[in-house]
Amino acid sequence: MARIIAYQQATPDGEDLLLGTQKTTGGTNQTNPTKNFTVDAVVQAGVGYTAYTALITQVGGAAPVATVLKNNTGYTYTWARTGGGTYTITASGNAFTVNKTIVFNNNGIDNGGGNTPPQWTRTSDTVITLTTGGIDTAMQNASFEVRIYS
Repeated sequence: MARIIAYQQATPDGEDLLLGTQKTTGGTNQTNPTKNFTVDAVVQAGVGYTAYTALITQVGGAAPVATVLKNNTGYTYTWARTGGGTYTITASGNAFTVNKTIVFNNNGIDNGGGNTPPQWTRTSDTVITLTTGGIDTAMQNASFEVRIYS
């Protein structure tokens, strides 16, 4: 067996594997098998949610543009402008589970939209709608995070 100081130090990636024991409950012939777990799975189990986090900028009649900071949800997202001051984020699957989805957002740098953050509504399992009171260009580097709890 190698000494612990013989191993190089590294920063783990979400897909890296950790060795662990999965506890089995119940029954008389209980086994606790050794398994591999991804770093992402261990983190998600610890915090209890996945997240999509981005900085959003919207100008004129264009759809919002997202600079994605984190997305460990397993879904892809598309932003659209559906009317003046109304925008949607659409997931590639049923990401936005009822009573398990929450959004944190603000309007970033104020471009005339006032200091009121965009209001969000879970429209369906695949769509969240943001409104800025009918005002376009109200979000510049706005923070947007959706958390989906397990």
